[in-house]
Amino acid sequence: MRVSVSWLREYVDLPADLPTGDLEQALVDLGIEVESVVDLAESVTGQLVVGEVREIEELTGFKKPIRFCRVDVGAANGTGEPQEIVCGARNFAPGDRVVVILPGGVLPGGFAIGARKTYGHNSAGMICSAKELGLGDDHSGIIVLGSDVTAKPGDDARPVVGLDDVVLDLEITPDRGYALSLRGLARELSHAFDVPLRDPALAPAPVGTETPAYPVEVRDTVGCDRFTARLVRGVDPTAPTPSWMAQRLVTAGIRSISLPVDITNYVMLELGQPMHAFDADRIAGPLVVRRAEAGEKLTTLDGVNRVLTADDMVICDDSGPISLAAVMGGETSEVVAGTTTVLFEAAHWDPAMVGRTARRHKLFSEAAKRWERGVDPAVALVALERAVRLLTEHGGGTPGAEILDIDHVRPRTPISLPADLPTRRVGVEYPPARVVALLERVGCTVAQGADRLSEDPGAVGVASGVGTVLSVTPPTWRPDLTDPADLVEEVVRLDGYDKVPSVLPTAPPGRGLTPRQRRRRAVANSLAERGYVEVLAHPFVSPELADQLGLPADDPRRPAVRLANPLSEEEPLLRTTLLGPLLGILKRNFGRGHRDLALYEIGAVFHPRVGAGSPPAMGVDRRPTDEEFAAADAVVPAQPVHVAVVLTGDIDPAGWWGPGRPAGWADAIEAARDVLAAAGIPDERVEVRAAEYAPWHPGRCAELRVDDSVVGHAGELHPVVVAALELPRRTSAMELNLDTLPPTPVTPAPTVSGFPPALIDVALVLDDSVPAEQVRRALEAGAGELLEDVRLFDVYSGAQLGEGRRSLAYKLTFRAPARTLTVEEAVAARDAAVAVAAQRLGATLRGA
Repeated sequence: MRVSVSWLREYVDLPADLPTGDLEQALVDLGIEVESVVDLAESVTGQLVVGEVREIEELTGFKKPIRFCRVDVGAANGTGEPQEIVCGARNFAPGDRVVVILPGGVLPGGFAIGARKTYGHNSAGMICSAKELGLGDDHSGIIVLGSDVTAKPGDDARPVVGLDDVVLDLEITPDRGYALSLRGLARELSHAFDVPLRDPALAPAPVGTETPAYPVEVRDTVGCDRFTARLVRGVDPTAPTPSWMAQRLVTAGIRSISLPVDITNYVMLELGQPMHAFDADRIAGPLVVRRAEAGEKLTTLDGVNRVLTADDMVICDDSGPISLAAVMGGETSEVVAGTTTVLFEAAHWDPAMVGRTARRHKLFSEAAKRWERGVDPAVALVALERAVRLLTEHGGGTPGAEILDIDHVRPRTPISLPADLPTRRVGVEYPPARVVALLERVGCTVAQGADRLSEDPGAVGVASGVGTVLSVTPPTWRPDLTDPADLVEEVVRLDGYDKVPSVLPTAPPGRGLTPRQRRRRAVANSLAERGYVEVLAHPFVSPELADQLGLPADDPRRPAVRLANPLSEEEPLLRTTLLGPLLGILKRNFGRGHRDLALYEIGAVFHPRVGAGSPPAMGVDRRPTDEEFAAADAVVPAQPVHVAVVLTGDIDPAGWWGPGRPAGWADAIEAARDVLAAAGIPDERVEVRAAEYAPWHPGRCAELRVDDSVVGHAGELHPVVVAALELPRRTSAMELNLDTLPPTPVTPAPTVSGFPPALIDVALVLDDSVPAEQVRRALEAGAGELLEDVRLFDVYSGAQLGEGRRSLAYKLTFRAPARTLTVEEAVAARDAAVAVAAQRLGATLRGA
């Protein structure tokens, strides 16, 4: 929010010589983030003067309209002669007064102004727009001064356009909606500097009358619990917005449109009450405030035809919806150039409804920004009176005596606050009288409530606040104050965060990282060292993903947790597998020209607890009990940590050294083995078996087992899945559940032998349905303790072996720890290994 300090001074008596640094620090101490403090007087250097346009010559023969102007700048140019300036704007005429910067001046951004020849004419200086002066974003035309401006040609233009002011650019947090107004900011600064506040909301305003200003029916009093309106007839449609009002709107970043609309925006900035101005002559019949019917359409003021849902609130006449309530008005009832009868509306809308509507339609208007943060329901009539007075003062017209006020606002519920709670929570002594005084400064009504028993039998009495309970009713403009903890925060904030000592907690004793953390880091380092790139995917997925991955109807990965307030309606579910989002990232990178990809992610997946019910309601006034924690944990989805990799393209690049090697299903399986090794699982406890598991290709899928428990799958993705997700052919993937892995066993130090090994190759012929992993295990079992290593180095199949047969060739390494093996010992160990393979798997020694 951008606001000028001069405007703030109308409501709060800030010190006259207040440095901008002290003002910024005061706001920061109050918890309001300051983006910037800009002294506008220093933003433009050189001569910035008021000029009066004397002559305009239209230049032709150019691609865009160009005008050669003679502008009276008084004696500012030293000659008294009109200044010659070339300008492309079309929104001014001879006799208009404008803002001119003369040669030698510098505009914001370091844009220096000089004299030069352009479009065949001499141009000395520039006629300025609001954007060029840094006053706003409007660059559609230059600034034309209103008739109420008394400055003469040659006078300094800075005070005229507000460049003698200081502008605050503030970032208001979502819980502080009241601070999105001059009224709210002035109240905060009155606390900071302990100066009087002139609350504009306390101005007298007439109450509603029996006869309504316009017939209105509110059918949903939850979505709209207050609706006020008043008519002004006989408005001069040509009346301009006063320059001081337009200047303040531009400083706030709001474009000046017309007098009635500008007044609604001005009152919104002043009081925090968003309003809307209807052309009453363009409304057909009485107004109805209701929920929209699904499929209804409304063309909003931005020219977009919007399809409404049943969650949207609308204001309707006999023709249908004419306004998207609290967000943006409609074209059919907007104030136009010929409007003479204005119907002002000031209502109070449900913040949650407004927030959902704004996000659904991507309409983050200034009004919606305030509504979803909370607006004071008690200020509607004051805002209505303020708008009517401004319009009749500057645009003529007669205000109607009838005032509509449909009021269903519920009174605030008092909050019970132990007087010593701020002291106990923060560790700073806050006497009860100080607590009461600070809460009353916020605007709360504080009364003595019932006493409570002391938590400390040795401390009794009102002096310390023990036993005293305050009944605190928050003000209407603070909907964020709902719990005792909120009130404690207000006490601390107004008393000063700087008074709270900074105490670092003592680090608990321990051994650093937990075993789970060490395992996760080891797995990540292992994959990164092998060339995989880590990515972090959003955990949100679409309902169609399960079908795209080909998951069976009874697959446990199909049920998913649906978010109550998703970032996108297209992806409202939490992932049950890492592969969906990870494959989406692979597709995006492939579409951007990356052909060789090896990606991995380590993250949680989410499995709903079917039939768990709803979590218990837990407040913030105390620590939940163990039973409440257990009940909440029973509802929270199971969140095991998985690791997944995806590969496509060449895993070994091609070059002068030879052709590359494309990634395949074997690389995905090897990645799974690397993960298990990094997780500390010995290789002898790992088994790889052929499997059928979506979304993998049934003939190129392996399941990974540890101690005969399935921990994950790897292989090549099914062609149907590849086509559905628009992935490259032969894309391979792996996913393991790290939480199912057993604890890392204690690994004994390896025995290093200084004696030479005996290397023997064996080629076994067996059915091609026998997994190579089973053959390796059989050879290890038969070879005994002398076997140091066994490695598969060749797979062969051919007609001479017979149909359904293949040859697996292994290199066996034998070594004794304390002596050199004899040939006979190595051969005997080999024969024993072959014998076990023959007994278990029907293998025969090739060539025997």
